[in-house]
Amino acid sequence: MSASAGPLAGKRVLVTRERPGELGEMLEARGAFVVHAPLIAAGDPDDGGLGLRNELERLSTFDWLVVTSAAGAERVGKAARDAPGVRLAAVGTATARTLGELAGRDVDLIPSVQTGAALAAALNARVDNGIRVLVVQADRAAPTLVDVLVGSGHEVTACVGYSTVLLDVDPDVIAGADALVLASGSSAESWVASVGLATPPVVVAIGPTTAGVAQRLGLKISSVAADHSLAGLAAELERQFSGTLGV
Repeated sequence: MSASAGPLAGKRVLVTRERPGELGEMLEARGAFVVHAPLIAAGDPDDGGLGLRNELERLSTFDWLVVTSAAGAERVGKAARDAPGVRLAAVGTATARTLGELAGRDVDLIPSVQTGAALAAALNARVDNGIRVLVVQADRAAPTLVDVLVGSGHEVTACVGYSTVLLDVDPDVIAGADALVLASGSSAESWVASVGLATPPVVVAIGPTTAGVAQRLGLKISSVAADHSLAGLAAELERQFSGTLGV
């Protein structure tokens, strides 16, 4: 799973996303031994998905479809393919890749910083007048994206596309880890619920929102990625170990 050399060579890194995917590949390319210890999973929303299905049936009446995760993209991809006139926006590259593949076309907008606030700002910079936006997100999603769009005068329909299920972690799997990377506030919540406040020596959060949730729960965060993206998360983890590795 790991490369024999690289700035993270010999480091055992816990990746807590539902799927290690792009982040895992970035860390392995730096030499890390990536341990997949998922803390969250996507499940059906409380209404069984009825609300989302109703909105997707009228997707062609919206100007933009916005998704904030790969899990959300998976649930709207086919509908997006059937509504070619609707423009697509995704919070980050991994989400955009999933959405684009399922929709059969390129995603129109991806912010340079992978946060809800940055996505809202990028969409506002792209359009001038009030538009109709369907935002599909998790039940635990922060309100920032929707609040900013509504405050900018857009007609926004926020729909819960999936629920975030907190998972337990096998203590044997995480034993001896050198670092923990947190890519969401839900992951931090699940870590505390499953493991407690004990962490590996280095804990890196993808952005201030995730770090804020973790710190409110009592977790000690070593640093926050300067670039709030998966690439920024990997780069910050590398920087944390640079002193001991001499790079």
